Amino acid sequence: MRTVLVTGPGGAGRTTVAAATALAAARRGARVTLLTPDPLPGALSGVTVRRVDAAAHFRAELLSFQDRAGAALDLLGASRLDAEELTELPGAEQLALLSALREAAADEPDLLVVDLAPTGRALAALALPEQLRRYLRRLLPPERQAARSLRPVLAQLAGVPMPAQWLYETAARWDLELAAVQALVEDPDTTVRLVAEPGPAAADALRTARLGIAVQRLALDAVIANRLLPAETPDPWLAGLVAQQRKHLDELTGEFPVVREAAHLGRDPRGDEDLALLDCEPRPDEPTASVPRWDVEDRIAEDGVLVWRLPLPGAVKEGLSLVRRGDELLLTVGPFRRIVPLPSVLRRCTVTGAGLHDGVLDIRFAPDPELWPRGR
Repeated sequence: MRTVLVTGPGGAGRTTVAAATALAAARRGARVTLLTPDPLPGALSGVTVRRVDAAAHFRAELLSFQDRAGAALDLLGASRLDAEELTELPGAEQLALLSALREAAADEPDLLVVDLAPTGRALAALALPEQLRRYLRRLLPPERQAARSLRPVLAQLAGVPMPAQWLYETAARWDLELAAVQALVEDPDTTVRLVAEPGPAAADALRTARLGIAVQRLALDAVIANRLLPAETPDPWLAGLVAQQRKHLDELTGEFPVVREAAHLGRDPRGDEDLALLDCEPRPDEPTASVPRWDVEDRIAEDGVLVWRLPLPGAVKEGLSLVRRGDELLLTVGPFRRIVPLPSVLRRCTVTGAGLHDGVLDIRFAPDPELWPRGR
């Protein structure tokens, strides 16, 4: 199964491009599912469309949790909430997306196209499975479930109630569901497609998006330069807009490996025929998108260090921060932050320095004599 995650600056036409991508693949004979929170520009022949309903998902999940925690809530004298009085809270949109992703992927279509929110919110949602699983492991370690028979004894010794079994079971269920979404996001056949209307603001937004995609180790499929005006026009005013668009389009072409053009139709796309004019599928001569490699280079013989190389295009030293905490690295690059598990070979080393050169962060590790095998 191939997955294309469509995002970009707000108002760039993400939903239209996602629909055009799904329709083009369906017309080539693929089984296609399109996941979207927004109304579509017309019906899509041969495409299975699934809506992401954040409000309905929030109500269902909260009511389900309320039922499972019923005994504890009754003990506290809490009043139950009714479905009619529930409105989604901040973050409900991202959680609904994760659930919808898992369910759509379970059908195993040939292509899953996901119409995401604007870039910042989209990247935050895609990072959630890894983050939430880490929180669950820290707050409710799975190995403690093995001691559930001792919980009454431990409660008496500690003088405080121990977590109920339903809490561990809920955490385990969440972990399995999050793991499925994380596997989908990290799959080599999952790519990100950025949509933007060429212009000065879009260029800056795309550079920031490319950096965030690199921090999350996602594969950038292509940039779709959307709503391009006709190159030739007798109207002087329109010619000025065309020249501005083309200038920024040339800049994008020079910075990004793959830039595809989608013409302005002179109207909002409606129906299959309009969407067919915006076919954004790869061309045979284009480079294939791949997940960035975070390789460890062995330079012990030459310099006495191992070097972990992290491609971070667009990163600058002023916005870069690294903190080692146990077997994890807290990586901050511009507006993006990620807690990254260290490769096993680097867990027996100490950090000796780092450098950023041509969009690649090199982190140097020296073997710890107390932990490194003798003779290595």
